[in-house]
Amino acid sequence: MDVSQIASLATDMASSQTADQVNVLMLKKALNTQAAAAIGVLQALPPPLPANPNIGRNINTTA
Repeated sequence: MDVSQIASLATDMASSQTADQVNVLMLKKALNTQAAAAIGVLQALPPPLPANPNIGRNINTTA
């Protein structure tokens, strides 16, 4: 193997390692964004219904 090929290989490996690190960081950022969106959706859900679902749902229209 020629010396110039070794240098080229080392440069290629270093750049691929850097690219892999960038990809991992972007994946972490995307996962954090998705987690924040999921928390927002869960917080937007209405509160659970009471134990008796008829309480608070009926209106007495007779006097």
